[in-house]
Amino acid sequence: MSDFTHYDRLSAIDAGMLSVEDATTHMHVGAVGIFEAGPLAGPDGGIEIDRVRAALDAALHLAPRFRQKLAAVPLLEHPVWIDDEHFNLLYHVRHTALPHPGSERMLKRLVGRLMSQKLDRSRPLWEAWIVEGLEGDRFAFVVKAHHCMVDGIAGVDLLSGILHPDPEQRPAPTRPWIPRPAPDGLRLLRDEVALRASLPLSLAGATWRGLRHPRESAARLRDGLVSLRESMASGGSASPTPLDQSVGPFRRVDWVALDLAGALEVRRALGGTLNDVVLACASGAFGRFLRQRGMRIEDLDFRTSVPVSIRTDAERGELGNRISTLFAKLPIAEPDPRVRLARVIETTRELKGSAQRGGWGVLGELSDRAFPSFMGLMLRLMSTRMRLVNAYVSNIPGPRVPVYLLGARMLEIYPVAPVVNVLAVALLSYDRGLYWGFNADWDRFPDLHDLVDATKEELELLCKAAAAGPVAHIGDDA
Repeated sequence: MSDFTHYDRLSAIDAGMLSVEDATTHMHVGAVGIFEAGPLAGPDGGIEIDRVRAALDAALHLAPRFRQKLAAVPLLEHPVWIDDEHFNLLYHVRHTALPHPGSERMLKRLVGRLMSQKLDRSRPLWEAWIVEGLEGDRFAFVVKAHHCMVDGIAGVDLLSGILHPDPEQRPAPTRPWIPRPAPDGLRLLRDEVALRASLPLSLAGATWRGLRHPRESAARLRDGLVSLRESMASGGSASPTPLDQSVGPFRRVDWVALDLAGALEVRRALGGTLNDVVLACASGAFGRFLRQRGMRIEDLDFRTSVPVSIRTDAERGELGNRISTLFAKLPIAEPDPRVRLARVIETTRELKGSAQRGGWGVLGELSDRAFPSFMGLMLRLMSTRMRLVNAYVSNIPGPRVPVYLLGARMLEIYPVAPVVNVLAVALLSYDRGLYWGFNADWDRFPDLHDLVDATKEELELLCKAAAAGPVAHIGDDA
């Protein structure tokens, strides 16, 4: 007799994203897309929400996880995904409106409230909001999903299922979906015990491969251990600042759109990568912001967490997290923007040449089989006890051409990263813009807009500095 039951086990790092969450730390990622109303405007001036829901429904087969909810292995409590037999798209895709005249400030306050609310763990862990009434004949599409489901790259891949470069593109017909029954607790427990018991066989296999390829295996083991040591040691000395303190449950969200062409011209004239330009811009903004708060920044060891995708081409389109983390010291006290960029380039070169990049991948592999709760313990320890970083900066590549939702052009898109005891800054390149999203604790950052303004001004300074040419020791980086 065939077994039609189905479940997916969460990896150690995805399960860790769940375990970090508490009453004040919300581990969902989000995005705010701003669209022209265009062909989605209804005769009453609102947005035709049923058409949007139909497009999303037709695309859900590309991401089965969005119809799944959490369950747990009995006794061992490791989380798994099972199909939600009561899945209801109307619950997940919601419709609201801003009070007239619908300013962007009102939208930012609304997004802050949405990001302050935890997702319901008894349902699939995502929500989408169509927000109509934005001035200028526009509407917003606000999406949030738990970090255990997606990282930044996976989120962009998912949006590509409903956003198309062809404004005439129409969604495919909705595919019928029948939820698969979940296995009983006994099978979940049996499978989990068997997986953990397979560790000795895995080690034996690794040993056999090591005997056949001793140099390669020894190098991989050495690199893995070094990467773990460097990942932990590199961020251990961050100085305390007002940015990295315990947070409450309420969020303040802000954003700014900057010129992508200007950032690319800085890269061309002064060297480095687009991400180097981003970090140099953020360095200047953080320094200016802390000075405005009355801090002496010259002696600060200011560090940021920089997520790095380790997702292979074969893994594009898959959900879950395929990221590692680099800990970069930022030259926030350097007044010359050209020198600041040069120092950032030197730092990122060293990090790319170090073993840090693979540290979390190795930790995830070890944790997954042997100690599934170890990754969660490490993430909780980092978020509550260790001062590894002062801020979080994530740069996500997006499409370089305009995209459309049922013919309505997306004008801007701002990512929203989760706040884990630090200020979270995420940015996404799209079309001709570089879209920065800032997420912070509501009470601790009443002056968040000062940081937004400083970011804009710092890119302008870098653009002016690019016209003067590089300092002597800047080199080019592909």
